Amino acid sequence: MRVLLSTIGTRGEVQPMVALAMALRDLGQEARLCVPPDFRDWAEGLGFPVVPIGPELRPTASAAPRAQTPPTPEQRRLMIEGTVAVQFATIPAAAEGCDVIVAGGAMSMAAHSVAERLRIGYVYVSYCPVTLPSPHHAPVPVWGQAPSDAAGDNRALWAEDARHWNDTVGAALNAHRAAAGLAPVADMRGHMFTDRPWLAADPTLGPWLEPADIDVVQTGAWILPDRRPLPAELEKFLDDGEPPVCVGFGSVRAPRDVARATVDAARALGRRVIVLRGWAGLAPADDGSDCLTIDEVNQQALFRRVAAVVHHGGAGTTTAAALAGAPQVVVPQHYDQHYWARRVGDLGIGIAHPSAAPTAESLAAALGKALDPGVAARAAAVANEVRTDGAMAAARRLIAAAG
Repeated sequence: MRVLLSTIGTRGEVQPMVALAMALRDLGQEARLCVPPDFRDWAEGLGFPVVPIGPELRPTASAAPRAQTPPTPEQRRLMIEGTVAVQFATIPAAAEGCDVIVAGGAMSMAAHSVAERLRIGYVYVSYCPVTLPSPHHAPVPVWGQAPSDAAGDNRALWAEDARHWNDTVGAALNAHRAAAGLAPVADMRGHMFTDRPWLAADPTLGPWLEPADIDVVQTGAWILPDRRPLPAELEKFLDDGEPPVCVGFGSVRAPRDVARATVDAARALGRRVIVLRGWAGLAPADDGSDCLTIDEVNQQALFRRVAAVVHHGGAGTTTAAALAGAPQVVVPQHYDQHYWARRVGDLGIGIAHPSAAPTAESLAAALGKALDPGVAARAAAVANEVRTDGAMAAARRLIAAAG
């Protein structure tokens, strides 16, 4: 069986696809990837064919933080038209000879249409429960609309969300479908998600609640095993004192001066700090011996040896910290990160930072709570509940469906 794994997103969307690709390969199947060019060398280095799609994403995270001005309706229309056009131009060739397309993330708008045109299978995967329609939660704002009223009727809010999808994506998608000889689609979101989407999230950290209006298959999180040793410089830093605090914002733009604020907060609590530069290029204010700045490393190994992790609340980082049993301080920025921040707080494995911009004082308060022995004990207990077989379970399901 040949499978195309396609996504347009940052590392949080791509790494689970690589995990599924490895599980498929372990089961004797062929997997290829259609992902942003930022990840081509990495995935090819693991032995997978890669078709790059769209522009590089790293510059969007490394740019200096600035006030976020929502795009105008015309800017959003042009962006959607460009994104859909790139997908229709790229995915068909990438899927040539494949039996199924697995598409992930909210921007994978054309993959189902391509699968339909090629007459092959299609699976949509989400990495967070709140991105899928449910009476138990409101939609995550995608199209620039204000956050939903928590007291509103969730089914009505999801119906409004479907209208946003139709108004924003419908014309562009149906124009390309017509050019491909396909009939128009009336329900854009339903077409992309299908009535049986997959949820690649851990059932302890991000459970899918029943009853629901769609039949969701929760496989567990797709975790990529990482066996890389930690750099010698990092090993020495870890060995030279008590477990430090770690701060990193992965491949997303970080709040202004968050690394410096975290260093000041940790120092106020008598803790050392590891700063993960990430795509945002985080850096402390000084080169004190109590602070180490490093590039991308094996988080699965690192998080087991730190006192707490301060991060943005991406699904992958939240899961990695939970699996390591590390207390967390989540400073959410957008999309599903607010959900993961709430879950960390609800589970008692860390603290959800307030929505206001983080300061040394606010982070010191949050870290003080996260470093409580009771939180550490709870984080260690939850770590034993986090599953690591999600990617293999998904791979076996794909093979069974093809059979």
